[in-house]
Amino acid sequence: MDLVHRFKGYLQETLGISVDDKVLLAVSGGRDSMLMAHLFLTAGYPCVIAHCNFHLREVDADLDEQLVKEFAEQHKVPFFVRHFQTNDYAEQYGLSTQMAARELRYAWFEELRVRLGAQWIAIAQHQDDHIETVLLNLTRGTGLQGLQGILAKRETIIRPLLFLSSAEITDCVQQLQIPFRDDLSNFSTKYARNKVRLEIIPKFREISPEFDDIMCENIVHFQEAYDLLQSFIVPIRKALFIPVGSLVRISKSKLEPHLHRLPLLFELFKPYGFSKNVLADMRKHWNGEPGKIFCSAQYELLLDREDIWLKVQKGKQDSPLIEIHVDTVVFSFVDRQFEASIEEDTSLRRAENVLQVDFEKLQFPLILRLWEEGDYFYPLGMEGKRKKVSDYFIQKKIGRYEKNTIPILINGNGDVLWIVNYRADNRYKIMKSTKKVFTLVCK
Repeated sequence: MDLVHRFKGYLQETLGISVDDKVLLAVSGGRDSMLMAHLFLTAGYPCVIAHCNFHLREVDADLDEQLVKEFAEQHKVPFFVRHFQTNDYAEQYGLSTQMAARELRYAWFEELRVRLGAQWIAIAQHQDDHIETVLLNLTRGTGLQGLQGILAKRETIIRPLLFLSSAEITDCVQQLQIPFRDDLSNFSTKYARNKVRLEIIPKFREISPEFDDIMCENIVHFQEAYDLLQSFIVPIRKALFIPVGSLVRISKSKLEPHLHRLPLLFELFKPYGFSKNVLADMRKHWNGEPGKIFCSAQYELLLDREDIWLKVQKGKQDSPLIEIHVDTVVFSFVDRQFEASIEEDTSLRRAENVLQVDFEKLQFPLILRLWEEGDYFYPLGMEGKRKKVSDYFIQKKIGRYEKNTIPILINGNGDVLWIVNYRADNRYKIMKSTKKVFTLVCK
């Protein structure tokens, strides 16, 4: 069957992508993403190309960017590139280089997708990546969820090459004479994934020539088993775990009938990262003195008299800090959605969830983070009066748990601009002399 025909069939039948959907193509310059770009353009989909330069491979990274840019220009496709100081970001947040690059690229892809009005972000992972992920997850103890491998479609992310093996991609690229560049780091066994790809999988193929087909069948079975399990777990969790502001309340009397089934308890609390040992310890203290706290990597669980309370630990949020650039439009932070704009209209919009400040006084990038001890600001309407943010929280009767979830917008010079949804800083208010207004809406 013709490759383009197979590709269209996979997009429409498996992924449910309409021929009119706009797709953001994540193109690195490697053979996989270059073939993906070729197939999308040949199939006639409206596309844009996005490329990340992580500045990790010196001149090679610039040559990758040049190749992708020339490909986009040749095919008259809009091209976007973002340069990242990946090592600095990794050091700042204590991440591996690979994890830092992953966080940076996916955040930018989503921001760009929204700004350009694209429906999907296409990532060029293939069948071999799928199998490698399952084997890696076996070594990490991720359980049944990790054995699903790479999902073909998750929210706005699609992986339209999962129906192709690496060998098939190589053959197609050669036959079609598609330009590409190899990333030499892919051939180093320094990284765990490369060890699996270059050393372990070839041994499995020696044992069973049908290894790849068998693994793909197994992965389908794992996905079906996981979906079946979730069809039982999700309704129970929804009935028991009740959101209360930034917290989650669980009635002890309603959870108690499930206490004796530790595997069920583990599945209920799995989204919050609690281990079986921690949950077993919670059961031991079930009828003990209230106030006992149990922790996972990101959450803490408070065992009270009548209820259990779940909250994010301070400083453990998934997105503890985000940079807002001049061209940033839509982004998310700690379960909140934001939309930024720069306007010449200086009329005021009086709403707690809207910030309007003098654009000329800002220093980009702005920073959105959570409250920190020592933060202070000059509350809007109180000329010259400095106030600690912690004192403001006390005045507003904001509790210990809740204050640790409130975003704080910081100017590039370190000044607090806005306690989100509460109070702006007086120093940056709109004046008669204001020409441009920076507006940030928390939705």
